[in-house]
Amino acid sequence: MDDALTKKLTILADAAKYDASCASSGAPKRKAEAGGLGSTTGAGICHAYTPDGRCVSLLKILLTNYCLFDCAYCVNRRSSNVRRAKFSVDEVVTLTVEFYKRNYIEGLFLSSGIIRSPDHTMEQLIRVAKALRQRHGFRGYIHLKTIPEASPWLIEQAGLYADRLSINLELPTEASLERLAPEKDGAAIQTAMGQMGERILQAKEERRRFAPAGQSTQVIVGADASTDESLIRTSARLYDHYGLKRIYYSAFSPIPDAASILPSKSPPLQREHRLYQADWLMRYYAFSPDDVAGATESGMLALDVDPKLAWALRNRDRFPVDVNRADREMLLRVPGLGVRAVDKIVAARRHATLRLDDVARLTSGLKRARPFLVAADYAPTRLTDRLDLRARLAEPPRQLSLF
Repeated sequence: MDDALTKKLTILADAAKYDASCASSGAPKRKAEAGGLGSTTGAGICHAYTPDGRCVSLLKILLTNYCLFDCAYCVNRRSSNVRRAKFSVDEVVTLTVEFYKRNYIEGLFLSSGIIRSPDHTMEQLIRVAKALRQRHGFRGYIHLKTIPEASPWLIEQAGLYADRLSINLELPTEASLERLAPEKDGAAIQTAMGQMGERILQAKEERRRFAPAGQSTQVIVGADASTDESLIRTSARLYDHYGLKRIYYSAFSPIPDAASILPSKSPPLQREHRLYQADWLMRYYAFSPDDVAGATESGMLALDVDPKLAWALRNRDRFPVDVNRADREMLLRVPGLGVRAVDKIVAARRHATLRLDDVARLTSGLKRARPFLVAADYAPTRLTDRLDLRARLAEPPRQLSLF
């Protein structure tokens, strides 16, 4: 790789680091045909570990960090004083193929600043994916960040070659978007999400290929005054209306020469973590947005306890729960019990009356669960009534770094 291309890669890989919505899960399993290259396994996430212990990597870059827009929170905004670069279509294709051959990556996550026009930018992204699929027979994972203002026909073309498409919501409210990114149209973003969701659903019904891994989005946390409750309610509406596979919460990171309307420092990264936990409760634990809102204090999720524990502490009258009699939905609300543990408990109690030691063998979270459950030989009435129960179960304070 020559020096010029290396310089571009350094700039445009760094410029892409703020986009968190790069999961590679959900793509159908496939292998390259003769003469092609690449494969997908159906699971994985960019630069992280999958549940089965594999580390799956995506080449995560921008086509360019030049941009016509001047969003206050974006390091690549038009008025930002950063180094700029632009890949050609062939350069991205070459990087992807060569990195794959060297076993550096298993797929591509490609986004871009807006250059010339939304349609021109979208055309360039599509050309990359099309060249990889058709010219090189690439069967690995491709995620394209789509441009909401681009024509519906171009979005249709993108779905033919990408495994997943995504459009960033950016901010949770229309008012915040108007204040911090006045050139973007929140209604247009959500209209594009709706159209994409309809296409994905229709393609599944017709058994044809269109973004088989679905669509996702990203919301910036802490750039405006939105509460966690409003973020969660917005997320619930997006999941319900547009069938999103995933919503990513990205803690705002201060940028050079930032506008005075932006915060001077990042929110605690633990806040981002709590939002993911609350999102998980709605998606897998049958919590409603109102349930999650009931775990907040003045609209904000606690940093010292997770949302599930916060909800349990505020609903002590519903505990303790009998592991031998309670329905699955209520067991899922016991702190420390995950979905797998609950399913194991439900299966095991069909054959025997469970004691506390039995529960301990079925979950690694018994320490947190003990105050909230009853077993054949155990009743924690005194623990549940303790005024210091929250302090006993709270996590020690910590601040993670963004990168």
